[in-house]
Parts: sequence; structure tokens; C-alpha cells
Amino acid sequence: MLLWSIAKIMIFIAIVLALAMGAGYLMDASGGVTIAFGTVEFTLQPIQAAIALILLVLAVWILIKLFGLLVALLRFINGDETAFSRFFTRNRERRGFDALSDGMLALASGDGAAALAKAKKADKLLDRPELTNLVIAQAAEKTGDKRKAEETYKKLLDSPKTRFVGVSGLLKQKLAKGETETALKLAEKAFAIQPKHSETGDTLLKLQAGEEDWEGVRSTLGTKLKNGHIPRDVHRRRDGVFALSEARKLREAGKLDEAQALAIEANRLTPGLVPAATMTARGYMVQDQPRQAAKVLRSAWDQAPHPELASAFAAIAPDETPVERAKRFRGLTKGNASHPETKMVTAELLIAAEDFAGARNVLGDLAETDPTTRSLTIMAAIERGEGASDDVVRAWLTKALGAQRNEEWICDNCGETHKDWEPVCLECDALDSVSWKRPSATVQTPAQMLPLMAASTAPAIEATEAEAVEVVAEDNVILLENEKGPNAA
Repeated sequence: MLLWSIAKIMIFIAIVLALAMGAGYLMDASGGVTIAFGTVEFTLQPIQAAIALILLVLAVWILIKLFGLLVALLRFINGDETAFSRFFTRNRERRGFDALSDGMLALASGDGAAALAKAKKADKLLDRPELTNLVIAQAAEKTGDKRKAEETYKKLLDSPKTRFVGVSGLLKQKLAKGETETALKLAEKAFAIQPKHSETGDTLLKLQAGEEDWEGVRSTLGTKLKNGHIPRDVHRRRDGVFALSEARKLREAGKLDEAQALAIEANRLTPGLVPAATMTARGYMVQDQPRQAAKVLRSAWDQAPHPELASAFAAIAPDETPVERAKRFRGLTKGNASHPETKMVTAELLIAAEDFAGARNVLGDLAETDPTTRSLTIMAAIERGEGASDDVVRAWLTKALGAQRNEEWICDNCGETHKDWEPVCLECDALDSVSWKRPSATVQTPAQMLPLMAASTAPAIEATEAEAVEVVAEDNVILLENEKGPNAA
């Protein structure tokens, strides 16, 4: 680049020197040029002759242009409109494109008013509405003129080339106004025009999820997978999540067989999704297939132990004694014995069976290594069952008050806590963002009810703190839903 710049400078200097030398030569040259017209003679010095030659060339060029204009005029008179119109419209087009360029630059710099003025000027000079209308619409949005922007976006719908841009613009307008029903229809149309447009697909997914159109969500996810906009493993996970959502909807409508088929599919796609496993298991119970229900729950427990899985597993045999239940649960908990949830569920079962030594042995040092509200409360129940004094029990419950809270359904995107699992966060509308985890901050809360504890081994205990702490349990409390029958969700 540097060498080329030096070369251009050298060439320019050479040309200047050549011109200077030529002018000097002509000024020093003797003689001249004589031009005769009849009896009139003109004698020109060499430098004058050179200037005259330049002027002659310029005059000839002007005459050629005038001749071209005359020919165009004659052809126009003869009926050929384009020949004459092209001659005069070139300058108009140039000014129009200059105005359009200025408008786009103003739009990029954030000056909406200037962009709108330039775009309107370009629209008058150019017959290119697909270009000028786009800039006008965006400039109108920038200036806050929503009505003008919407009118202009509608004009873009007339041409196949600009239809997607027009629909997308109107979609943004409706979303800004909160008109989600109309926005959904526009998003569907835009996605049909350009299914490879990732942003439009994401918008359509959110709108479909907001309307609980789970079948539509799954279809859109399939298209995004086909176009390479979503990894295969993510698609599998979300397809399972929304298959479960559709199953819930069908179940509420009383279509139990269809709901069960979708729940089974959801469980197959996402074996670790707790609500899919529990819904599938309860569906099998309705169909009087307890072995299938137990198989599904054991597989899910191996993936990730969860209290809801234990509750569903207990529901398989609601009338068993605490001792029978503790024995049957070994088939569930043996696959993930070292997990904290397994230890706590097993300890709760043994407490219900009044095997307090066994409960202490199973819980181990969990209350010290991972002190949570639940593990500390279990220790309080064990101490009470073994006959410890109220002071000892009260000490464990006091620790439980300020301990780390138990796991909850929490949105990974906004941190909102949900009572139950949801496919879409109720606070921020994020898709598939609710997961089972502990809250990030420790909050003082009353000790939680032990779900598997028998009433005879867990009497109410009053704490000496300002706030009373009750450990309330009924026989087989984990089966509270079973009092309503195995169909309860």
C-alpha cells in the first residue's frame, strides 16, 4: 500500500513536469499557426494554438451532446417515450439515490427526523417503493410515528420481495401494543414465508407457548431443528417438555388415553423430567398397571431422586403399613443410595416405622455436612423418637430455622420460585427454564413438615424462638393425595 502511494505521487509529479516542460517549449518555440477564412487570416502563437485546440475539442463534445438531445427529442415526438425520458431521468435517479443514502445514514446514526425527510424525498424522486418504504417505516418508528410506520409496513405486503419485511414490521408493532393474538397470526405468517429466520422462530415459540398451543410449539421446534437452529439434544429435551404440557392439557379436558400416550412419549424423550415420570406412573395406575408405574419411577429415580417421585411411588400401594412401605421402597432407593434425597426419604420412612436407630444410621452425617431445613428437622424427629430431651430437639429445630432452604422449582432465567414445575416461567415467560434446585440465598423459614413421619413419633414441639416451629405429620402424609384417589395429579 505504501509503495503504491509513492508510485502515484511520482506519476503525478512526472505529469506536472511534462506539462510544465511542454508549456515552456511552446512558449519558446518560434513561428505559429496561420488560419485563413477567405480573405481573413489568423496567426496564432504555439501556446495559443494549443489552447485553441483544447477549446475546439470541448466544443465538439458539446455539439455531440446537443445532437444526442436533438435526436432524443425527435424520437420522443415520433412516439418513443423512453429515449427522451431516460435522458432527463438520469439526474433525477441520481438525486433520489443520494437522498436514500443520506436517509439510511441518518437512520443508522439515530436521527429519525432527518431519515424520514430524506426517505420521503427519495420516494418522490425514485420509483423504488421496496427501498424507500422500508426506510420510511423504520424512520417513522424512530420518531415515534407508529401510525405512519404501520401504514408503510402494510404497503410492503404488496410485493413478494418485501412481504416478509412488512409482516415482520407489523409483528413488532403488535407486540409493542400487547396485541398477542394478532401478533401470533403475523408470526405464523412470517415464519411460513421464511422458516429459516431464527429470530422469527423464537418469537413464534414464545407466542405459541403463551397461548398454550403446545402442538404448535412442537411443530415450530421441529422446523428449527430441520433448519439447524437448535441442537438435537436441546430439541429432544424441549420436545419432551412440551409433549408433557400437551398431555396435561388433554388430561384436564378428560382425554385420559391421549394424555397418557403423550406422557409416555414425554418420559421417553426426557427420562429425567420428574413431572413426566410422575404423570406417566399415575396414568399406569389408572390403567391398573402398578408394575409399569414402579418401573417408570425407578428409572426416573436413577436419573435424579426427587420427593415427587417418592410420593408417586408410595401411591402405588396406599394401604401398606409403614414397615411394609420402608421395605418396598428399597427397590426404588437402591439405585441412587448415596444421594441426599435418597438418604432423607429413607430416614423418613424408617422414622414412620419407628426405627429411629436405622434412620440415624441412614442419614449419617448429612445434617452436619449438608445442613438444610429438611435434614435438620429429620434429626430433630430422630432425637424425639429416641427419647431425647426437649432442649436437644429444640436445638436441632433452632438450627433448622436459619439453615439452607430445601430445593424448590426455580426459574434459571429470573430466579422466580414456583409452587410446581412449569414449562414456561410464570414471571419472565422463559421456555423450559424451571428446574429443581436450592435457592441462592439462605432465608430463615420454619421447619418443613416431614412427609413420611407418623403422628405418634412426631408430636408438636414449640420452639423458644419468637416464632413457633411445628413438626406436624400424619400417618403416611406423603400419600395425602391418595386420600383423593390415585388419579390425583
